[in-house]
Amino acid sequence: MRRSASAWTSSSLASVDKPSRPRTRREKIEGIQRTLEAYRRFDRETIPYGDNWKMPDADYHYRQPWYERIVTGFWRTLMGLLGPLLVRIAFGARVVGRKNLRAVKGEGCISVCNHFHYLDTLFVREAIGHFGSFHTMAPWNNKGGIGGHIVRHGGMWPFSANLAATKHLNAEMERRLRQGKRVNFYAEQVMWWNYQKPRPMKDGAFHYAVKFGVPVLPVFCTFSKRKGGGIKKLRIHILPAVRPDSSLPRRECVQRMRECAEAEWKQCYEEAYGIPLVYEEDRRSRKEE
Repeated sequence: MRRSASAWTSSSLASVDKPSRPRTRREKIEGIQRTLEAYRRFDRETIPYGDNWKMPDADYHYRQPWYERIVTGFWRTLMGLLGPLLVRIAFGARVVGRKNLRAVKGEGCISVCNHFHYLDTLFVREAIGHFGSFHTMAPWNNKGGIGGHIVRHGGMWPFSANLAATKHLNAEMERRLRQGKRVNFYAEQVMWWNYQKPRPMKDGAFHYAVKFGVPVLPVFCTFSKRKGGGIKKLRIHILPAVRPDSSLPRRECVQRMRECAEAEWKQCYEEAYGIPLVYEEDRRSRKEE
């Protein structure tokens, strides 16, 4: 029996109007990342960071008094014991290129790593050392509660808009670098969850490298993704160090170091994944460019 036109139309509309399944959290985040990538806005936040944080002020302890060092020693020891187990078991992590770390042995250096996971500081520690490294972070990571307590005592240094706090940070960074320690920067500025491509770096890490006369050690993480978006087969690549050229003007030296580090990341990405680095088609207007 033939269906009437009205019956066919209503049935067709019902099938067309049937809502598709809701997008998963992973799909939403990846969609935002693709859009920002297309507009070359690589330094935009994709995940809200909330308001449970405090801007470091002039009294913030970048250089800790003796009584705080006891607590710091406890948390650093715990991270040093449990961190390697966690990254190896949960993420299948392995460090590649340790010879490049040995090449800067005994020197203070600044590392730059891609920022793609809430725990990527543990990944960097696995590469450059749990006990001899310090890690810069955005001020909104200076949170309250037990999480913030652990982060602060784990060797994390929040940046600050407060001038006095910034001076204290600079002084402590110089002191640690002179001691041969390593200071990590997330030069992409913000975290993009499970994003595999390298993003353009900011000048900050290279400014400090030139200012204090230390090399920059590029670190780049590659990984496979599980069905749900989780990480597996994590590889933490330590790449050849980039050294400042004292014959160049400071600004030019900063730019040259950044470009060399970005080239190291790009080459690592293409070799690890076996594909060229290609971003979404550029959607910017000429005025935006």
